[in-house]
Amino acid sequence: MYFLFRRNLQRELQVTNGPGNVFLETRRHQSNYFRQAFTLVELLVVIAIIGILVGLLLPAVQAAREAARRCSCLNNIAQLALAVHTYEFGTEQFPSGVINANGPIRNEPIGQHVSWIVQILPQMEQTGLYQHFDLNAGAYAAANQPVRRARIESIRCPSSPEGYERDEEKSIGISNYAGCHHSVEAPIDAENNGVMFLNSRLRFSQILDGSSQTILIGEMSPGLNSLGWTSGTRSTLRNTGSFKAPPRTKQRDEPMIAEVPGSFEVGGFSSFHTGGANFAFADGSVRFLSYSIEEGLLRQFGNRADGEILLSYEY
Repeated sequence: MYFLFRRNLQRELQVTNGPGNVFLETRRHQSNYFRQAFTLVELLVVIAIIGILVGLLLPAVQAAREAARRCSCLNNIAQLALAVHTYEFGTEQFPSGVINANGPIRNEPIGQHVSWIVQILPQMEQTGLYQHFDLNAGAYAAANQPVRRARIESIRCPSSPEGYERDEEKSIGISNYAGCHHSVEAPIDAENNGVMFLNSRLRFSQILDGSSQTILIGEMSPGLNSLGWTSGTRSTLRNTGSFKAPPRTKQRDEPMIAEVPGSFEVGGFSSFHTGGANFAFADGSVRFLSYSIEEGLLRQFGNRADGEILLSYEY
């Protein structure tokens, strides 16, 4: 019986190379059995490689998203310029930057203060809002509150944080685009040298420096105290006296902490795009101006009739 058991055991363990490799073959089978999974070190290496790849990919994805938002913003400002031109074709004059009985304009909800955006609503395919707005009553009248609360996506920049675009009560429609009223910091008044200012009714022939060298509309950051897109104050008008990036929020819906400007302070253009902002010129062209543009050149773009040769053609 012992010899029979031993013979059967040898038959089970032996391989074709001969009985001398029985022990090695057995160890090989055991090794293959225990090597069917990753080791901890291998798993950590794979996770580290995946993390590096994700870290390299995220900035590219964010850059692509910002490029898409910038293109959408460029389209918005181009449509606004087209609406202004359509208004000019019908009335033979550009819309007034603000309609009010007298000036200078104060950044307070007192007065008529009808903005240029309200005047071009029919050309923006917003005839319904225009028909419900009483121009004579003024921007802050109770009868115009439903229109004032309206949110128009075509006047909002996709890159602007939502928390920065809304007032504290979140009840006023905001615009990220403003008409150019003056070349330097000054109150909004009838003597400004931009294209849209107090009761302005300019024709193309009055833009003496050339429409391709005069800013019509630009991007701006409305601020927490914005009076809304119906108000012809600093909420829809800016100047080329300054041009810089606004402060950014830590979170998209986090409220901004911003200084409240003076009653007659207007402020310059700005945007949440990296490196500059989109502008529409009086000829209808749309360009991206860098924050590094010469201050003197920017002021020349803001003045419709300074009669000076451009300081530079690089912007």
